[in-house]
Amino acid sequence: MAAKAPLHGSPLVLLTVALALGAFMQVLDTSIANVSIPTIAGDLAVSPNQGTWVITAFAASNAIMLPLTGWLAQRVGEARLFTVSTLLFSVASWMCGLATNLPELVAFRVLQGAVAGPMIPLSQSLLLSNYPPDKKGMALALWSMTVVTAPIFGPILGGWITDNISWPWIFYINLPVGAISAYVTWQILRDRESPIQRRPVDLVGLALLAVGVGCLQIMLDKGNDLDWFSSDLIVILAVVSLIAVSVFVVWELTDEHPVVDLRLFLRRNFTIGVVAISLGYLTFFGNVVVFPLWLQTQMDYTATWAGLAAAPIGLLSIVFSPLVGRNLHKVDLRQLTTIAFLVFAGVSFWASHFNTDVDYFHLILPRLVQGIGIAFFFVPLTAITLSGIPDRQLASASGLSNFMRILAGSFGTSLSITLWERRTALHQSQLTDHITAYNPIANQALQQLHALGLSDHGALAVITRIILQQAVMLATNDIFWLSGWIFLVLLVLVWFSRPPFSGGAADSGAH
Repeated sequence: MAAKAPLHGSPLVLLTVALALGAFMQVLDTSIANVSIPTIAGDLAVSPNQGTWVITAFAASNAIMLPLTGWLAQRVGEARLFTVSTLLFSVASWMCGLATNLPELVAFRVLQGAVAGPMIPLSQSLLLSNYPPDKKGMALALWSMTVVTAPIFGPILGGWITDNISWPWIFYINLPVGAISAYVTWQILRDRESPIQRRPVDLVGLALLAVGVGCLQIMLDKGNDLDWFSSDLIVILAVVSLIAVSVFVVWELTDEHPVVDLRLFLRRNFTIGVVAISLGYLTFFGNVVVFPLWLQTQMDYTATWAGLAAAPIGLLSIVFSPLVGRNLHKVDLRQLTTIAFLVFAGVSFWASHFNTDVDYFHLILPRLVQGIGIAFFFVPLTAITLSGIPDRQLASASGLSNFMRILAGSFGTSLSITLWERRTALHQSQLTDHITAYNPIANQALQQLHALGLSDHGALAVITRIILQQAVMLATNDIFWLSGWIFLVLLVLVWFSRPPFSGGAADSGAH
């Protein structure tokens, strides 16, 4: 690909749109399912918490396959791999829509996540490889816009489709999008294919990665249900995961053709960028999952209105992302990421003061402001992460970076749900302790309910419902409060990266 001159004019525009559609479709498929989880869970006769496996199954398998992007791209070519992955993703989406029970849906989501592995990093690397050097910052901004606009349409589409058609259609809509993306990409790039090398596959490394990540994800998903380390299964999963990951690291550092190039972590900016974007995304995505669940299970929002409440998060990011992209070479990238983490922290602390009387306007206002942070989060941090990376390593570096980010998002889902439930139980216990015969407020509330014609049992049921609602509200506030402090810590971490932030995604004359 490096030997080819950059594209210009309509072919560059069409390629940008086609690659953006592929990236948009994959990110959409994560966010579109979030607001549909309660409905999917009810339709498949499982709890909403078990329904979140639909999210984590996709994320975990997707993350496992991401590091293979560099090796697969060298074996079959970047353009061919992106085209095939996009088509297979569409087929897997169709299978998800046909699922009749949770095990089937989770299995198809695992398949969907696996075949989608190369799509995001290749959409990045193909754009960067075909854009003129002085426009690479803009290419990254345009790519990021597709990633941040998906959270706008995902919740709205997911909610509307779930309420008005049926949840399988949140998967069926991928078919035409995938077909268009694959066709246009291949038509433009089939004569511009990247060099192909016949490198052996690291089967041992891949197996260790799958076992380590798979056991860890299952442990996180099942831990809360099985009371964590009081369960023999959770202990076994933890031990196996620890051993597999430890051996994996040693193996990859000594193997001649590793499936994951861990030596990229010897680059200071790559390491700091990956840690910051991964932990930031873990915290961010955990909130994205909890928010619509809280609205639907406790605030009586429909899937459509939960989606409309979640959607504004991407609006301002559309406005600010191009501005950030055009100015990557003019401003210290650490300053831009500082803005992102300050916005994220401020919004988190803001949301930590919600109460059960919060109206729709006050729900969406912090989500709207958070969109500014998203624009300053993905683009500059990705540029820091890929700074100084040679073109031949871009696919591998992008694949490893996205592997860590998406895996962190999967862990964030499981950890946030676990923390949310634990804090709910704690607050519920503390609030229930106040319902005694010696509490005048409790007695007054019971008398008012009796005056409305409720029996003792009915009155207690109403108070129990109110206590649960308040307990969940307090637990949700705890999630946001903790998130705010995590973002502030990451703000400090970013300043350990060092300029110049040139090469890779950044303009060669950046600093």
